[in-house]
Amino acid sequence: MSLKPLRDLVSGFGLLLSGDPEEAEILETGGRLLRTLVAEDAWLPKIFTSVGETGYAQHLLHCDSADRFSVVSFAWAPGAGTPVHDHTVWGLVGILRGAELSQPFALTDQGLTPIGPERRFAPGEVEAVSPRIGDIHRVANALANAVSVSIHVYGANIGALDRHIFEPDGRTRPFVSGYSNVEVPDIWRQA
Repeated sequence: MSLKPLRDLVSGFGLLLSGDPEEAEILETGGRLLRTLVAEDAWLPKIFTSVGETGYAQHLLHCDSADRFSVVSFAWAPGAGTPVHDHTVWGLVGILRGAELSQPFALTDQGLTPIGPERRFAPGEVEAVSPRIGDIHRVANALANAVSVSIHVYGANIGALDRHIFEPDGRTRPFVSGYSNVEVPDIWRQA
């Protein structure tokens, strides 16, 4: 198993962000980089696909030394899902295996309101989020009988970022997601 695809993604994002691009360019070019990564499933070590006791787990795969971006694998038990939450930074979510459901929301005077229909994402598909284009959503494994895994790239160290969980009436609770793993993959080893 080679981590070269992940190393290529990290190198590509480092190069992309070194040019101080606008968010739209990050999401477009970064989306292409992430689609290339999730087009192949064999590179991700099994340890970064475990779901943990909560039904889902966020595994850190790489964090840029300047906190410009982080890459995580998110593993979902059958039927597991998140509460409605935000990210506060740009993000890209690519489906590696299985399928995910994503329901976007908006915060209105009446509270939390769904925006459009829930979308189903299949392997190879990428979704973008950001405060500018829409940052509040709920995500779940679309499969009732298998684990789903997605790869996320965020515009910060997402596991250390102050974020929010939303109640139906629009009230928020702060949270910091942290990471489920204690080790990260050595993406720089060439062997």
